Amino acid sequence: MEKKKVFLVEDDPNFGAVLKSYLEIHDYQVSWVDDGAKAISVFKTDTFNICLLDVMLPNIDGFDIAREIRTLNESIPLIFLTAKTLKADILEGFKIGADDYITKPFDSEVLLCKINAILKRNGGTKTEDFPNEFEIGNYRFNYEMRTLFINENEQKISPKEAELLRMLFAHKNAVLARDKALNSIWGDSNYFTTRSMDVYITKLRKYLNEDPNIEIVNVHGSGYRLTF
Repeated sequence: MEKKKVFLVEDDPNFGAVLKSYLEIHDYQVSWVDDGAKAISVFKTDTFNICLLDVMLPNIDGFDIAREIRTLNESIPLIFLTAKTLKADILEGFKIGADDYITKPFDSEVLLCKINAILKRNGGTKTEDFPNEFEIGNYRFNYEMRTLFINENEQKISPKEAELLRMLFAHKNAVLARDKALNSIWGDSNYFTTRSMDVYITKLRKYLNEDPNIEIVNVHGSGYRLTF
């Protein structure tokens, strides 16, 4: 079985070496970069399954690296590893499209479990049995292509946005439970994934705002309801 490839960007030589060895012991292939300025050039040399990015790096920070990676590969999973615990930093990470945001110090076994869960989820099959293309108000949504069409205008959306929109549609006019969406799409329902989903909900509302009859309503303490 071919090993999954991890792209690790971490400037601390001791921590980077230990983490690289730990992941390799658990059957991952790791490409480790210790300077943010070199990260993108190294990323372009291979195909990776997941990225682990320190935020506080010399020359260029992990957020900027993540933005560059997203222009090259919009669906590869991203995990930020950082000592930065401010809410603004956490939200910034999720706005970029992070799958998780792990604050240092952390348990390597926990990180390993998160990596395994994210990769299993990304490689798994979708459980919602719905058509590939359907209408949401005046929009036409193609799940496979991840596109929204209205008035000849096309909007490309991210994989998680597409999955979340399909789940909302599957529960239209009813409540999509927050925990159900989190566990299905993010594989966890902790504080960080909850904040991430809130960011995605905000983006979906923006994408759908050309049809005033479409609403994604917060149902306090429960989840979200798509109406149109």
